[in-house]
Formats: sequence, C-alpha cells, structure tokens
Amino acid sequence: MRVDLAELSWTLSGYIPTSWSMGRTMELVLEIKPEVGPVPARVPASVQQLLLEAGELPDWNVGLNSRLCEWVENRDWMYSTELPPELRPADRRTRLHCAGLDGPGVVLLDGRELGTFDNGFVPFSFELPPGEGKASRLELVFTPAPRHLGTPNYSSRIRDWKARFNYVWDWMPRCVQLGVWDRVTLELEEPATLGELKVLVSAVGATGVLELAAPELSGGDRVRLRLDGRSCAGYAAEVFRRGVRLECPGVELWNCVGRGPARRYELTVELLDEQGKTVAEERRRIGFREVLFEPNPGAPAGAEPWLCRLNGEPLFLFGIDWTPIRPNYADLTERDYRTRLELYRDLGFNLLRVWGGGFPEHEIFFELCDELGFLVWLEFPLSSSGPDNVPPEDPEYVAQLAAVGCSYLRRRRHRPSILLYCGGNELQTRPDGQPGAGRPLDATHPALAALARVVREEDPQRRFVATSAGGPVFVADPRHFGEGVHHDVHGPWTLPGGTVEAARDYWAHDDALFRSEVGAPSAQREELIRKYLDQFNPDRLSGDNPGYRRFRGWLEDEAFRREFGREPESLTEYVAWSRERQAVALELAYRSARRRFPALGGLILWMGHDSFPCPFNTSIVEFDGTPKPAALRLGELHRNSSEEFVNEGKW
Repeated sequence: MRVDLAELSWTLSGYIPTSWSMGRTMELVLEIKPEVGPVPARVPASVQQLLLEAGELPDWNVGLNSRLCEWVENRDWMYSTELPPELRPADRRTRLHCAGLDGPGVVLLDGRELGTFDNGFVPFSFELPPGEGKASRLELVFTPAPRHLGTPNYSSRIRDWKARFNYVWDWMPRCVQLGVWDRVTLELEEPATLGELKVLVSAVGATGVLELAAPELSGGDRVRLRLDGRSCAGYAAEVFRRGVRLECPGVELWNCVGRGPARRYELTVELLDEQGKTVAEERRRIGFREVLFEPNPGAPAGAEPWLCRLNGEPLFLFGIDWTPIRPNYADLTERDYRTRLELYRDLGFNLLRVWGGGFPEHEIFFELCDELGFLVWLEFPLSSSGPDNVPPEDPEYVAQLAAVGCSYLRRRRHRPSILLYCGGNELQTRPDGQPGAGRPLDATHPALAALARVVREEDPQRRFVATSAGGPVFVADPRHFGEGVHHDVHGPWTLPGGTVEAARDYWAHDDALFRSEVGAPSAQREELIRKYLDQFNPDRLSGDNPGYRRFRGWLEDEAFRREFGREPESLTEYVAWSRERQAVALELAYRSARRRFPALGGLILWMGHDSFPCPFNTSIVEFDGTPKPAALRLGELHRNSSEEFVNEGKW
C-alpha cells in the first residue's frame, strides 16, 4: 500500500546551518528556534515558493530581485509533518519513498536520522523502524546547496547531482531551487509484490511486441496480462520473473503529432495466488510503435544515421529544445505542462529535446507527451561549461552517473514518446583534444561509455547518441560545406552573416545531416519588458543598462545600427524590428531544412520557452506562454509546407 503524504499538514522552517541539530543533544538545554518560520508548507513545493507565499521573499522574476533571494541557499530548511498512528504500524515493514529531493540533506524521524540524500535526479527510500502505535515526527532537512554549477565553469569539476541551469545560464539569472520537487509517499509492505517491473514495448509492422519481467516478484503463483481489460496471456510466476516476450498482432500503432492518433493501451500486470485471486497489480499506459534510423541519402561513409522512420514512413523531425518551464520546477502543475505542450502541438512540432542542463522532468511531462503524440529526445544530466566541456571520468563518478542513467531509464522506458537517449549537451574538446570546443565527444569517453552500456542493458530497443551536437564537428562552418564533416551540428544562433542575403547563401549551401540546435534572438514583447524591468528605464537600449546586462548577449543593438545607421528611436521600434528579424532568420532555416529532407533528417530550435522573463533571448515562446511572431510563422509554414515541398519534388 502506498500513501501520498501530500495530504498531511506540513510546515517549513529556516535555520542557521546545523543549528537545528544542537537542541537534540543532552549538552544543550536551550531551545533552538528557527530563524525563519515555521510557515505553512506542502509537498512537493520549493523552499522559494513557500517563502514567497509567506511574504519572506520578493518575486525573483522582477528586476534584479533574484539577487535578493540568494540568501536562501545559505540556510538549512526543514519540512516537518506528523505521521498519524495508523501510518506507523508495529507489524508491517514501512519505507519512506521520496521521488525528488533537490539539494543535499538528511531525513529524521522523531529526531533520529533515517539517512541522507545528495542527488536531485534519483529517488530515495528510507526504511522506518517499527511503529509503537503513536504518532511520529517526520523531518526532511535541506542543507546549503552546492556553490556554483552554472556556466561558465569546468564540466570536468562538476560532481554534484543537481540541475545546472538554476546557477546562471545565458537565459537565466541565479535562482537555485531547494526543496521537495516530487512526491513523498509511505509504502507499507504487502505479502505479495511484483517489485521492479520491466516493460519494453515496440512494434514490427502491425504486430506489437511486449517484453516483460519482474525479477523481484514474490508471494504469488501466476501472472496474468491484460490489454485494455482483456486477458491476453498468463505465465507461471517463476517464468515471468526471468522474463517473457509476447507478440500482439493487429494492434493500432501510436503515432506522433501530424501522423495520426497517439493510440495507447492500458497494460495490467496481475499477480495471482493459488486460488486465482489478485494479490498485486501494476498498470502502465503503453503504445506500440516502430522507430528506425537509416542513413541519410548522400551521407558520407561512417556517418551516424539521421533519417527517422516512424511506423515504416520517413519522418521530418521538427522540434524545440525543451528547458524547464520555471526555475522553481518543484511547483509546476499539470496545467503548466499541458498549456505549453498543447501550444507546441498546435504549432506542429513533433519532437522535444529535453536539454541536459535541466532536471529529469516530472512524470506528467512524459504522460502528456505520450498522450499528445510528442517524441522525446532525453538527455542525461550533463552539459558543457565553456572553459572545458568534458565530464569527469574517474571510476567513482562514472559509477554514480551509471546509477543516475539507470534510474532515468527504469522510470521511462515503457513510454512510447521516448525516441532516443543522449549523453548530454555539447560535450566536446578542441579539435586537438585539449579543453575547449570544436570536436564532440563520442562513446569512448568513460562516462559516455557507461551510459551507452546502461541503455544497452536497460532499454536496448532505443538509440543512444553520445552528445548533441554529435560530430565530427560541433558547428556547421560554411567554409567546410561540401566536405562531409557536418553530421549532427549546433548553431547558428543568429542570422548567419548578419543580413538576409548572407543567410540565404548560408542555407543554400547547407550540407548537415541533422540540426539539433538552431536559433535566433529577439525581444520579448514590450508589455512584458516594462512589467518586469520598469525600474531600470527599459527605453535605454544598452548592454550597460542594469536591467539588460544579464542578457546583453542577445541584445542586437549593433545589428540595428548597422542596418539603419542610427540608434532605435524607441523601445517599440527595436522590439518590432527584433521580432521580425527572428521570424525571418528561423523561416530561412526551416525552408532550407524542409527542402533538403531527407538528406537532412530534422531541425530543432533553440529554444522553446523562456524560464525567466528575459528581455532578449532565443526563445520562440515568451515567459507567460505567448508565442512570438517567429513561432506563429513557423507553425503556418509547417502546416502548409507538405504540399509545397512535395510539389517541388524535394522529398
């Protein structure tokens, strides 16, 4: 039996680091009181959101308020609740399961330590001592966060398992979340259990294929399988424990956005006793689909294949690079996800690349991707840093990374939306192998080799790529068009060559096999700039403006001056020019990609939405969820493009 502890009453208290522990020793008789709170709390929820609601923090999205919130990282934070007597039985083994704890810390029960946690990417479980028929005090204590994981940095030195984007990126100020980001449950032991259930789903033509196993199964005699409530197979418990393969002819296939319905089935796995009574049960929503990658026509020898076939038909992969919707991702709701995903569906995108600098994402994200028909490119939590872009490779780190990768796969491998796994974002060296950029890593790097091995063992049906971009070079350099060195590449992130004419020439000669990051900057609409930066005189368009300084890399005031020979007359004029310039830049990229398909397998735009109200950024969806003109133009192009490009005989 599993009980969700979200139903209990929680409080949050803030302490000078370690001071909360002093009152738990016999040597100190003074009562230690918190520096902040207690304030009302819930789980899941971030420390920051709870403090904002309690009036202890300003809105970090406004102006430079994020700086005023950084003190939160330098306190200990205690989530407290009381477990009622009925959840503390004396005769049943009980475990506390925490699906997501963002930050290092310790778990206490009645003041005694149950265990520690130090990884925001994997679940933690803690066994509780037998109950005594009375209530117990449960406390989750978060200690200060790691100092700096953002960029610029050194990837080779980053060993903390926490989302990096919170620590500063070119589209994020420092907003380091702490707290409970996923469900907290109590699991009361049952006499029979299926344990860890392995479900792999695929298709060959119109025949669905299920591969299932439950190595930890106990307490039952037989296993019965049902699809949409109909019994489809039965196995002896011992046989099922080792693993079975079941073919399901004539199933309806799951399809992606633009290809048909995302048909799913409910798979029920029942464990039966000797009398045929159900003693344990697990359910999964699954979809049967066949995914193959083939060499692109005309690709150079030895290049990785980037032409995707879904259910036998070639598919132009049109996607966005997905970053967390908010820095305080613990507080996201199903509505937050559904609103974004339905927008991308309506615009025609069929692929979401979950970027390696974020977090593993909530289960509702994957559930909605399954439902709406999105393919997901899932990256493990590794990313570039600037000075060096190579993860650590010592055995201890590699073992930890492999465990993280295993956790990712075991939670998501049954989902039809997962297209492929990727080692991480922009992992690379200089061409000579020294620290820097230019040559993407491959799966010979110890960390990436370990992830490749995990994928082979845990989800062998799916593809693994070492990093994005994928080599042999990082960006597509027009000086090397025609040489066969541009496979999966990143960039450009602006209008190539600075003018429309130069950009047309660039795209006319493109020879990449896949483009997993292409972007162009623009301003967010004037209303939002004034809403969040009004105190900094947003009409002063300069990188020295304190409100703009953090994002000055995407302020194209020099490009405006080159084009018009003068300064913008107003913020209004600059915003309109910038947004049209982004739309033109991305339209040229899209038209080139569609005309080149299948020689080019797809295009992914950096980036989808803003996690923070950036005045200037490469996003195509603003902080409040409003699509920029570029997004609307691309959606219209995509809806009308199939007939246009087929008639041109280009694909």
